[in-house]
Amino acid sequence: MCVVLVHVLMIMCVIFIIGICDSSAVSGYIEAVRELACELLDLVAEGLRVPDTSVFSRLIRDVDSDSILRLNHYPPMPILCKDNDTSSSYNTNRVGFGEHSDPQILTLLRSNDVGGLQISLNDSVWFPVSPDPSAFCVNVGDVLQAMTNGRFLSVRHRALTNSCKSRMSMAYFAAPPLSTKITALPQMLSAVRPSLYRPFTWGDYKKAAYSLRLGDTRLDLFMKRGEELA
Repeated sequence: MCVVLVHVLMIMCVIFIIGICDSSAVSGYIEAVRELACELLDLVAEGLRVPDTSVFSRLIRDVDSDSILRLNHYPPMPILCKDNDTSSSYNTNRVGFGEHSDPQILTLLRSNDVGGLQISLNDSVWFPVSPDPSAFCVNVGDVLQAMTNGRFLSVRHRALTNSCKSRMSMAYFAAPPLSTKITALPQMLSAVRPSLYRPFTWGDYKKAAYSLRLGDTRLDLFMKRGEELA
């Protein structure tokens, strides 16, 4: 496959966005998606029968949380269009953002009505995610995979460009403070399933993650092997 990195305009937002935006609206949106992420994580903890159901969400509510909001713009990459079906007219040979998993705890993604997002469960088989501007796509991140000792798996995904129309998306990446020590919860461990990953801080993981290629499996750096699993 010929992978073409298009001009993806990424605006990194940490509490503020460009001056032309209404900062109060942006702050309100960030607060709303953070609360939604926290509610989802509390339900995850409850489903896992963790006594402290705020064990995940507390990391995001922390004043030093490293969470960010990112805006993505994928300009159209024209090919011969048979119709104007914006949900399916993407070019499988032109990847706007390559295969990867999100390193944080949880991602809440919202997009316009233009398709392009795909997920892969295994063996590099890609499944399209139908665009729905009224809904959120929720991705498990690497940190949640480590904290649940592999009970929840971070999903690999990519974004393809559309041939006829621009794709816009907003992603809220829920992350802990940089100094947070990440380790599997005691409830996720047993004699037959010991901890799969060595402890690390979010700061260390973030540094390691962004030093690798986008498609690399970053958690492999911290996976226990051989006698470490005993």
